[in-house]
Amino acid sequence: MAEWKLTTPLSEEDIAKLKVGDQVYITGIVYTGRDAAHKKLIELIKENKPLPFDVKGQIIYYVGPTPARPGKPIGSAGPTTSYRMDSYAPYLYALGLKATIGKGARSEEVKEALKKYKAVYLAAVGGAGALISKSIIKSEIVAYPELGPEAIRKMEVKNFPAIVVNDMYGGDLYIEGKKKYKIE
Repeated sequence: MAEWKLTTPLSEEDIAKLKVGDQVYITGIVYTGRDAAHKKLIELIKENKPLPFDVKGQIIYYVGPTPARPGKPIGSAGPTTSYRMDSYAPYLYALGLKATIGKGARSEEVKEALKKYKAVYLAAVGGAGALISKSIIKSEIVAYPELGPEAIRKMEVKNFPAIVVNDMYGGDLYIEGKKKYKIE
């Protein structure tokens, strides 16, 4: 397992070097969005309307951060369970989205889309939202402010920690991890 420093936007070359279990530190712009925002994005795609940001080469972090304390760019920013975005994610990967960050396993449909569109799924440590927020330098709402914590944000991050769970080769850390400790 390797350790990688990634800078957004991500390229196919960035994605190709990542394998399940690798640790990554992301610097640059990361967008946020949960199921309500994803539903709105997919509606725009189906209506052939422009999205509020260009997803090509980008990362979406599944998070609904808490309000920022005075002088801080954001509150606690722990990951949301990813399967709630599984019906939407393949549409965004098809448009060039290169990574998503969340927690929990993904559906077979998402794993196939990761292979097809050369993207990855990363996990952030659940329960560590306050710690993760320390890697977020700046945060601004770019779409759907009416969704409150589920609005789409553009965040500037520095050394945001994550682990590769699903790579573009079909690897799955959750499956590999179970195999490693299975007693026969």
